[in-house]
Amino acid sequence: MRTNGSSCTQTAVCPEDDGYGQACTALAQNLVGHSAPFCEAMELVKLYAAWSAPLLIAGETGTGKELVARAVHYQSQRRHCPFIPVNCATLPDTLVESELFGHTRGAFTDASQARQGLVRLAEGGTLFLDEVEALSPRGQGVLLRFLQDSSYRALGGNQLHHADVRIVAASNVDLHEKAAARMFRDDLLYRLDAFRVSLPPLRERLDDLTLLVPHLLAKAARQTDGLARRIGGPALALLHAYDWPGNVRQLEHVLLKAHVVCQGSEVGVEDLRRCAPELARIGVAAMPATAAPADSLRAAKRAAADQAERRFIEDWLSRTAGNISEAARLTGIERASLSRLVKKYGVKARALGSV
Repeated sequence: MRTNGSSCTQTAVCPEDDGYGQACTALAQNLVGHSAPFCEAMELVKLYAAWSAPLLIAGETGTGKELVARAVHYQSQRRHCPFIPVNCATLPDTLVESELFGHTRGAFTDASQARQGLVRLAEGGTLFLDEVEALSPRGQGVLLRFLQDSSYRALGGNQLHHADVRIVAASNVDLHEKAAARMFRDDLLYRLDAFRVSLPPLRERLDDLTLLVPHLLAKAARQTDGLARRIGGPALALLHAYDWPGNVRQLEHVLLKAHVVCQGSEVGVEDLRRCAPELARIGVAAMPATAAPADSLRAAKRAAADQAERRFIEDWLSRTAGNISEAARLTGIERASLSRLVKKYGVKARALGSV
């Protein structure tokens, strides 16, 4: 992953061309963005992949924590060995030791045969503990004891095992606040927080929509009918106006539905509003308050759309110093179409370039 100025291009870096390059590249291609907070997080991913100390990935739901955990694993020397994910919310409190460390035959009533635990399955690789805040106090104690020296015994067994496993944990809540409220062990937090990557929510990197939206529309096409669709300027402006509480995952689902309902080659404002009620509510306050006949209402809608389109064009030409080709590339709009819109609204590209 490399940072060049204000842009961030994700290129998975594997130490050797050993057959794992495809996995690295596939993961990197799904880590899309060029905003400063996103690029900073991706630089830390690259840096921390080289070490084996525990890593804590913090971020709201839908920000891509497991994707980042996999990227860390496949860019590390552990990429030859398993990546084992587990959601801590699904670990039964009474069986947490059995799930993590395995058990011997007869260790408890239903243990009709011996079973390896998640730590043993991840040997040499990475054990990813998602929603680590969901561990019960007992589970937290079990994990802390393991992290102290990487040793464990299978439930019902006497033999002490030493594991070679990297622990990567993730949480969508502030674990320091949980620890201060005595809802999470602070000594466990200190162990897990040796390295930390904080993923920014989508509302703090809306500039990345220019890359994320075409990427997710292309993904939607692969998942459905294979037809390429682009985003219209006003539609992209509408996406910018929303705060995305569900982050990239929510955006992905909205664009998948928009791709399906879209009847043409360009996803528009109405396509987005048909499939996402939360987007339908945006901009209502800006509409004219006075009632009007049908013809006047259509004219008002057209005027509002034109105004949004013009602002969108001016904004992107300002960002690209008046470079129409660069603005077209970043927004996914064909250059000829963007040039026509510039001419239509009388936008002075050169003047914007000097701002």
